[in-house]
Amino acid sequence: MEKLIKINAKVVIIYILIDIICAGAGMGVPIFCILLGFPLGWYITKRVYASTELLCQKYYKIFKFSLFAAIFTFIVMLIVWGSAILIHIHSVSDIQNFGHPNILYDTKTSFVGWLILMIIISPFLQLIVTIFAAFITLIRNEKMR
Repeated sequence: MEKLIKINAKVVIIYILIDIICAGAGMGVPIFCILLGFPLGWYITKRVYASTELLCQKYYKIFKFSLFAAIFTFIVMLIVWGSAILIHIHSVSDIQNFGHPNILYDTKTSFVGWLILMIIISPFLQLIVTIFAAFITLIRNEKMR
């Protein structure tokens, strides 16, 4: 926990607010949270790259910070979509008129697929986008040297 405290608290609070705003702007669909991974990867890399550590330690820190961001988005999506899981448990609930797309041609399987996409896959996509942006930033930093 002490290592998390070493991270600038102001930056963490700003990220939390921006991530919540992005989740709200997408009305629960985390497309803006995924796109937030691009500037987040750039910022994490610029912040970590300024230190004079070994390259493998920089990679580890970039991955760790990206993972923390994805875990926070996972928690936000769990809060937003977690109550919808209860709809699936109750058999008398009207899942057909819930408002999700029928991507799998069956109401129940589409609902489960939608929840898996929102809660699990979207934070993973944010992790991938953040690491990709960090990798591109690292390449640019090495070319400028």
